[in-house]
Amino acid sequence: MDVMRRRRSGRNPCDIVSLMDFELSDEQVLLRRSVREFAETEMKPFVREWDEAQHFPAELLPKLAGLGLMGIQFPEQYGGAAMSALDYCICIEELARVDPSVSLSVAAHNGLGAAHIALFGNDEQRARYLTPLATGEKLAAWGLTEPGSGSDAAAMRTTAVRDGDGWVLNGSKIFITHGKSGDTLVAMAVTDRTKGNKGISAFVIERGTPGLLAGKKEDKLGMRASETTEVLFQNCRVPASQMLGEEGQGFIQTLQVLDAGRIGIAALAVGLAQGALEAQQQYAFERRQFGQPIGTFQSIRWKLVDNAARVEAARLLTYRAAWLKDQGRRMTLESAMAKLHSSEIAVRVSEDCVQIHGGYGFVKDYPAEKFFRDVKLTTIGEGTSEVQRLVIARQLLAA
Repeated sequence: MDVMRRRRSGRNPCDIVSLMDFELSDEQVLLRRSVREFAETEMKPFVREWDEAQHFPAELLPKLAGLGLMGIQFPEQYGGAAMSALDYCICIEELARVDPSVSLSVAAHNGLGAAHIALFGNDEQRARYLTPLATGEKLAAWGLTEPGSGSDAAAMRTTAVRDGDGWVLNGSKIFITHGKSGDTLVAMAVTDRTKGNKGISAFVIERGTPGLLAGKKEDKLGMRASETTEVLFQNCRVPASQMLGEEGQGFIQTLQVLDAGRIGIAALAVGLAQGALEAQQQYAFERRQFGQPIGTFQSIRWKLVDNAARVEAARLLTYRAAWLKDQGRRMTLESAMAKLHSSEIAVRVSEDCVQIHGGYGFVKDYPAEKFFRDVKLTTIGEGTSEVQRLVIARQLLAA
C-alpha cells in the first residue's frame, strides 16, 4: 500500500510521518482563541438579526481587518497577515462555528477574488489591487458561474472582445458573493470561442467602472447575511492592463484557485458542524424527559458520539489538505476529498442537531434551524459534491 501511495503521489514516506504530528503550535492555539472570542463577542449577539434582515454586516469588516482576517495568507509586503493555510482553516472554522454567513464572506474574499490576484497578478496589479484587499480597505468578489454554466464552467457565455488598447465585456454572472458590495471583481470571460476552455481569460474590474452593474440580490434559504447577487456586463470596457496573467489562461487559473478555495469551504463546513455539535450537546443535557436529561438516553448518546467522530475526521482531512498547500505540494485530490467529506458530514451533524432539539429545532429561538439552513450550501458552492467525486475519480483512477 505504501509503495502504491508513493508511486501515485511521488511523496517521500517521511512526509507521512511528519503528518502524524497533530499538535497545534502555541501561536495557533492563541489564534484559535482570539478568533473564537471575536466571534462570540462581535458576531454572536447579532446572528439572528443579520439573518432575518439579510443584512451583510459591512460594519464588521474593519474589525475583521484588525485581526488580519481580510488578508490571512497574503504577504506582509501587500498588507497581509502572512499566515499559513492551516492558520486560514482555523480562522474560517472559528467564524463558521458562530455564523457561517460571515465565514463564507471572509472565505470568498480571501480564497477567491483576492487569491486570484495574489496568484496570477503581476507586481503592479498586486500592489494596486491586492494591498487594499488584504488590509480590508476594499472587498473582493469573484465571477465565474453563469445562468447557463454552473459545474460546466467552460460553457460560459460572457465575452471580452478586443477594442483598441482594451477589452469590452458583455454578459452576466450569477450567485456572486459580494456582487453588489464588492469593490474589486475578478471575472472570467471568453476571449476566443474557437479555443474552448483555452480561450477564457481573467480580468480584474473595479466597482464604478461604466458597464459593470449589480443585478438581482438573491433571497436565499441560508447564509442570508452573506450577500449574493447577479453581476451584469453591458459594454464594460477595461484596459488591457487589467487582464490577469496571459490571454487564454483564465480557466487554468480558475482550477488552481478552486483547488485552494475548497480547503476554505471544507474548513467552513467543519466549523459549522462543530457549532451544531456543541449546540446539540448542550441541549441534550439541558432538556429533561422521563426525569433525566435526554443526553443519558442511548439513542441520543450514539448521535453525539458519532457526530463528534465525524467532525474530527473532517477536521483532519481538511488540515491535511492545508498542510500540503503549505508545503507547496499539489492538493487537488486532498482538497476535493476534504471538501466532499466535510460538507456532507456537516449536513448530517446539522440534521441530527435539529432532530435532538425536536420541535425546538424547528424554531428560531435555538441555533439548530439556522445551522440546518446554512449547511446545504457547503455541498454546492465551489463545486458540488458530484463534481468533487468527479475530481477525486480522475485523480484516483487516472481517467
